[in-house]
Amino acid sequence: MNENSSGNYRVLIVDDDFRVGELHAEMVNAIPGFHALEPVQDPRVIPKLVQSLKPDLVLLDLYLPHVSGIELLRELDVDAIMISAAIEPKNIDKALRSGALAFIIKPFDAKTLASKLKGWARYRRQLAGTGEFNQQGVDRLYRSLQGGEETNASVGAAPTEQAVLSCVKESAEPMSVAEVAEAVGVARATAQRYLAALVANESLELQLGYGTRGRPEHRYVAR
Repeated sequence: MNENSSGNYRVLIVDDDFRVGELHAEMVNAIPGFHALEPVQDPRVIPKLVQSLKPDLVLLDLYLPHVSGIELLRELDVDAIMISAAIEPKNIDKALRSGALAFIIKPFDAKTLASKLKGWARYRRQLAGTGEFNQQGVDRLYRSLQGGEETNASVGAAPTEQAVLSCVKESAEPMSVAEVAEAVGVARATAQRYLAALVANESLELQLGYGTRGRPEHRYVAR
């Protein structure tokens, strides 16, 4: 990913209405960890801008002058979320089949946009993890793209419990107690206690795996 000097995800907004583009830019800049680049009205310059600015994500309007958002989407080698007031099933279908990671219906509020962008950020962090994905890991990727706040034990949980839950959720593969303890920076006994609680409230699932010496060990994945 290409982050700016402050470590934020860079978002390019494409909308032929400059007032709407500015409004969406304000929404993006209000989300911690995100930075909106200057909104663009002319879609014909987008391919070159993407090459030069290297945004992490493009918010792309469906109906644009000169070229449709769908056509433009097919040209871009960058993550993109389609935004539009055109809610006919055929438009949503075309957008998703053409490569959009999500579709946000206009008009939307700041909370809706924040939910989608935070979900996309989780998706990116999960992909950046080490190791291969199992089916549950792939399923978590799709859940992240749906947006929404973290649920279950993450709401109102202690900071350490939240850290343990986030660590397992963002892992591309099941984690052992030792791996969680090292990643979060707590003792194994502490990690074990929180993992057991998260399994009990059905935030995590316990699986039986095998360690380096072939011995069975408990491993944890998000539900």
